Amino acid sequence: MKSLLASLALAGLLAGSGRAGEPITLKLWPDQPPGETTVLDPEIDTTKPDGNLVAGRRVIRLGNVSEPTLTVYSPTAHRNTGAAVLVCPGGGYHILAMDLEGTEVCEWLNEIGVTGVLLKYRVPRRPDRERHEPPLEDAQRAMGLLRSRAAELGLDPQRIGVLGFSAGGNLAALLSNHHAGRTYARVDDADDLPCRPDFAALIYPAYLTVKEEGDKISPLLPVTENTPPTILVMAADDPVRPENVLHYALALKQAKVPVELHLYPNGGHGYGLRRTDNPVTAWPDRVTDWLRAGGWLSKP
Repeated sequence: MKSLLASLALAGLLAGSGRAGEPITLKLWPDQPPGETTVLDPEIDTTKPDGNLVAGRRVIRLGNVSEPTLTVYSPTAHRNTGAAVLVCPGGGYHILAMDLEGTEVCEWLNEIGVTGVLLKYRVPRRPDRERHEPPLEDAQRAMGLLRSRAAELGLDPQRIGVLGFSAGGNLAALLSNHHAGRTYARVDDADDLPCRPDFAALIYPAYLTVKEEGDKISPLLPVTENTPPTILVMAADDPVRPENVLHYALALKQAKVPVELHLYPNGGHGYGLRRTDNPVTAWPDRVTDWLRAGGWLSKP
């Protein structure tokens, strides 16, 4: 009993001091994820010793994800604005860049008073399904689950957005345009809550247009007036092609959705949150300004 009381007292002391706790990992689905029939090998970091470095550091490239999760990174109490962002790492729907476009991003969000929620979604593509289908199910489920647990996590359920990189940017765009109903059968009460993000940040997103058809917007992205306000960031020399953000931004404008676009002259692809002398890597400052201007960083 004394030990328990001491632990509770310590927890209260830490909470009062404004220190953030350890990240909390939540299982996304209570049982088997929908449509899962493929048996994968165990999760593994696929980065080889001679793998490409980003800003001089290695990258965790996680493969064989069959048990999707949410990991919640909370800011300190005195910084917490109540806003939250679902973070979707990229990796071509084949792997997940878990640190470069995941944990490091959540830690930055904490610095600006936002709860970062890292989505570990299912990859690689299942042989009997479209590459985006299981990840979109995971993202829709994640938004409902966050809103269902908003009170205990200290979140404002009306200020939960999404941020994605590369294929994760595509996933964030899919979630932004597929929220009228779930793409899977209802599991529990969390699926009765809205899965529409309140705002979206797409950083060097992929697969937004169809190159072979004059870069028309992908038919998987039915942009409407209900698509959330969006900020887009890309470099003109990105091999994924800046036409993705240019045409998507125009579609948002035509639908009267608030949109902000930053197109830098160079910077390539896959820089994540790691700053260099290249101006494109200052994108977190632009996103912070945009979040603040939109009122999403204002404490209630």
